[in-house]
Amino acid sequence: MTQVEVLQLLVSPAHRLAGRPSDGPSPGPSDERVTRVEVRRELGLVGDRYYARPAHRNAAVTIMASESLPACADLRHTRRNILLRGVDIDSFVGATISLDCGTGPVTFAVKRPARPCAWMDVTIGPGAQRALSGRGGVRCTPLSDGVLTLGPATFRVVAGADAGS
Repeated sequence: MTQVEVLQLLVSPAHRLAGRPSDGPSPGPSDERVTRVEVRRELGLVGDRYYARPAHRNAAVTIMASESLPACADLRHTRRNILLRGVDIDSFVGATISLDCGTGPVTFAVKRPARPCAWMDVTIGPGAQRALSGRGGVRCTPLSDGVLTLGPATFRVVAGADAGS
């Protein structure tokens, strides 16, 4: 088990980074960050644009390490859902992990890397896509229902990479 911190949670009802990056993000709320999110098994985050969408069920939730981001960037720029401090989440592809913010563990299958796209050069700054290569976070499938909140949390590898640690 590792103590981490959930720094930000983002639930976006609309896909704001569509089309050409040169056109800029689509209109929407100025801040879609929340303090609490409900996770539903195999469906995603309640209220998010990928919730219960069959094409996204194996990648409904994205988790990113704050250590990978420049100080000026946050989840509004990357469109990831969960920003953690204290764990190299990119190294857990293929593992099953859990996050417990004090309301009980929420389990995720870490399916694949969330590769940065050309939008990163627009939302964060020139060169961000390249700088985030291999550190763009991970796409996950929720394996249990639960609630995540901002603040301290326990991170645990349930199966897969370093499960014995």
